[in-house]
Amino acid sequence: MSNAVTLLVGTTKGLFVLRREAARSDVSGPHCLGWPINHVLCAGGTLLACGGHAFFGAGVWRSTDGGGTWDLIKLADGNIDEWARNDPAFAATMGITPAKPTPFTGRMDAVWSLGRAGDTLYAGAKPAMLLASTDDGRSWAVVESLTGHPSADSWQPGAAGLTLHTIVSAPSEPGKLWLGISAAGVFASEDGGQSWERRNRLSNAGACGHYHHPAGPKDGETGHCVHNMVRAPGSEDVLYQQNHCGVFRSRDGGRSWKDITAGLPSTFGFPIAVHPQDPDIVWTLPLNGDSLGRFPPDARAAVWRSRDGGDTWEACRAGLPQENCFFTVLRQGMAVDDTAGVYFGTNTGSVFGSFDAGDSWQELAAHLPTVLCVEAVI
Repeated sequence: MSNAVTLLVGTTKGLFVLRREAARSDVSGPHCLGWPINHVLCAGGTLLACGGHAFFGAGVWRSTDGGGTWDLIKLADGNIDEWARNDPAFAATMGITPAKPTPFTGRMDAVWSLGRAGDTLYAGAKPAMLLASTDDGRSWAVVESLTGHPSADSWQPGAAGLTLHTIVSAPSEPGKLWLGISAAGVFASEDGGQSWERRNRLSNAGACGHYHHPAGPKDGETGHCVHNMVRAPGSEDVLYQQNHCGVFRSRDGGRSWKDITAGLPSTFGFPIAVHPQDPDIVWTLPLNGDSLGRFPPDARAAVWRSRDGGDTWEACRAGLPQENCFFTVLRQGMAVDDTAGVYFGTNTGSVFGSFDAGDSWQELAAHLPTVLCVEAVI
């Protein structure tokens, strides 16, 4: 397997482009004016990066030259925009030209996720809201069918707020979409977003035991605090999710979920990834627990791999730190490329990669800001 790859690494201080070839890594950045970048998407010849926060506002960045330059599509204003309008001296000092309020000011704080289904691009926001673009990300509209879902009044925020952080599609059926919302669970559409069904039912409720944690499975449903979700390749709608309280698999498009946590060292974690050609090969990175520090169990790093759809798990540790390891890997912090290279970034600024499906690992970059997302371009 080739060890040449280009990774887009979103951090709390901008986007970095990491190019790895012949055991050498080159890093450029930070791009996107130092904005926090929560997620990145390669959509044909266009690269998209989304993020923001209360100070900068919310938006989607676009690059059509492979990440060399980036243009901002501002979706919601932040504090800096209001200050600039009210204080010309401040605006001049900051080099800002005050502009009219952007379209969704007051409706969102940041953009958390990106996805593509057919010719439509999607973006997930905080508070939980879905937007769609049919012009390659130049303009966006709210998908009001989700905003107006009958259950919306009951959605509860997770620790990071009420975020729509995961958008999954079926490449051969662009009308099919799945969303992950913390902490409202999984939502699915089979008509291109015109209508939505909430899909959190457990298929093996009796096997899950009893969870005292409020985010744990109960009343025959998975915990609604889904952390990340992926769709396996193939014609069947096989989905995997890393939840706040376990790892789950669905073989029916999310209509029912089986708990497949047995064999893992903990029930808590953020990222999950699936092999691009084999629906039964899955990777996740468990952490010791939400109130125990959120670092690898026993402070020994491992990516856990399953070769049978989560029925059994094995620890992949070679090349990863095995003592005094206290990093966290966040929900969009793991990626897989087309040749099953696997990559993840940490809140301590490292990016690790495996070019043999997880058997061995090497550090590709260090000392970056906190890594929020990793995406493999090549």
